[in-house]
Amino acid sequence: MRFSFAAGLVILLSAGAFIANSASIRQEAAPQSSGSAQRSFFGFDRNTYPGDAALPILRKTFAFSSYWLSPPPGEKTNTWSGKRELLRSLDFGYLVLFRGPQVRELERIWSELPSNRSAARQEALAEKKATVDARRAAAAAKKEGFPAHTVIFLDIEEGGRLPSVYHNYLRGWADELALAGYRPGVYCSGMPVSEDHGVTIKTADDIHNNMGSRDILYWSYNDACPPSPGCTLPQNPPPPSKSGISYASVWQFAQSPRRKEFTSRCAATYHHDGNCYAPGDTAHAWFLDVNSATSSDPSGGAK
Repeated sequence: MRFSFAAGLVILLSAGAFIANSASIRQEAAPQSSGSAQRSFFGFDRNTYPGDAALPILRKTFAFSSYWLSPPPGEKTNTWSGKRELLRSLDFGYLVLFRGPQVRELERIWSELPSNRSAARQEALAEKKATVDARRAAAAAKKEGFPAHTVIFLDIEEGGRLPSVYHNYLRGWADELALAGYRPGVYCSGMPVSEDHGVTIKTADDIHNNMGSRDILYWSYNDACPPSPGCTLPQNPPPPSKSGISYASVWQFAQSPRRKEFTSRCAATYHHDGNCYAPGDTAHAWFLDVNSATSSDPSGGAK
């Protein structure tokens, strides 16, 4: 996935370094959990399906995989369609995704309205689009065989504070998806963005503060090193709460290609081409993004 951000990201850097492997992710044996400590799991995500032959290799490292229900951002087709049962046969969990609108898409709809139309009319149109999108996501999930109550993460590519009309859309999306028998989630930025007068905002917090009592799962991305360990699998999987979003269920902590402005302290953990690869991918055929989660099946779609 690719992301765009408002200017002025504020990244709080602290001391720390991570052992590097310039060719691929370094994987170390994870110790057995003890006591009541919650275990975390590693997973990967890609816009493009890596191919059937890749799955057994990737499964040696990752417990779960992304799964698109719509064409990913910038694409006209969805290469993941029809692959759920194969992934399930290899005991993969899922991160189920549906593409969300860009802010400019919503703004284009409003710009086409007569100038005397009220804000309420704009909100109604946002909710209408949310209803249509949620129904399409639910229909696609059913077609792919995902059971009721599977979490579908809406892919939000933009960082910073979202306009109010986007929050109208998100509330409509969450409500309609729940009516269709699925659970709503959001994939969004957990990175602080500077605003005026020293104020910072994280997209995840902005959404969380505007969703009321709705039960939403958060998949937060923050690839800044630290808190991210970079393109590496630490001995203890980093819990999503370490992403900077304490309530996150999933943390995307490495992206391909790496973003140089955020990853200078862990640059050596990435391959020399700037991408992240699984340990078993010696041919470096499948660049990917790396995640940790509180479940081996974050969407609950493997039932």
